[in-house]
Amino acid sequence: MKRIATLTMNPAIDVAYETDRVFHTHKIRARQEHYDPGGGGINVARVIARLGGTARAHYLAGGATGTAFDALLDLHQMVRSKISIAGNTRISTSVYEKATGKEFRFVPQGPTVTSPEWQSALEHLETIQCDFLVASGSLPDGVPDDFYARVQSIGVKCGFEVIIDSSGSALKKGLQGGGILLVKPSLGELEQLFDQTFASQGEIAAAANQIVKYGWARLVAVTMGHKGAIFAQETGAIHLPAVSIKAQSAVGAGDSFLAAMVYALAFDWEPLDAFRYGIAAGTAAVLTPGTDLCHKVDVDRMFALVGQA
Repeated sequence: MKRIATLTMNPAIDVAYETDRVFHTHKIRARQEHYDPGGGGINVARVIARLGGTARAHYLAGGATGTAFDALLDLHQMVRSKISIAGNTRISTSVYEKATGKEFRFVPQGPTVTSPEWQSALEHLETIQCDFLVASGSLPDGVPDDFYARVQSIGVKCGFEVIIDSSGSALKKGLQGGGILLVKPSLGELEQLFDQTFASQGEIAAAANQIVKYGWARLVAVTMGHKGAIFAQETGAIHLPAVSIKAQSAVGAGDSFLAAMVYALAFDWEPLDAFRYGIAAGTAAVLTPGTDLCHKVDVDRMFALVGQA
């Protein structure tokens, strides 16, 4: 298995509750209180561990909430390297309203990271040992939009492949540097990247193919929720439908998808099969409530249901 590392510039303590109804003004009694270490790369590392692999998580954390975040990582026995910052690690909240089956998610911006802090993160990456680095999640305030492109430059110099899962300017600038192994945008993130709305699967596939043609990334996986996912590589693009299931929570589905796909690629699976495994993991994550991620038994069960191209 190739060595996997993850990078999380803006991690979060993920808090989940359940309540009967959500009202304004009045105090709402909640139950099923649950805490997890979260953020793109952290979640990817957790899922890879659940699938039977190992990924070292590199992350920024600070303040009183950063101490609590580290304690949660201890509970999960995660292999990790911390890059300390002064700002407080953010806390994201998910509330499941039992009466309606709706989920309410509150996601703060996070701390402001200073120039010496994000430059320290880049210097840290020059010392790591891995074959794949998954740079996943948003960039906190203070970090330049081209940060992931800078990470890719370090990957070229140090001999590791970079995988990106982000949004907005961080995604666009990261891709425009070129040479990325894999990018996993959602449909909304892809539309934001191209600054247009896509009316058909054909248009989505064409955009994914453009990313490959431009040399931005060799592999592109576009996730579209209940509409399935589209995969593009040098030989073209294909669409696979979603597995029909009853959703419990959408939290962590994208991270589970990416983790499983990277895990499979690390074992030298064919890219299309790795894509199918990603769909299986994303589907398995939707089966779990709150902030929980996918479980291997569910991933393997879903994998058998994912259609062939």
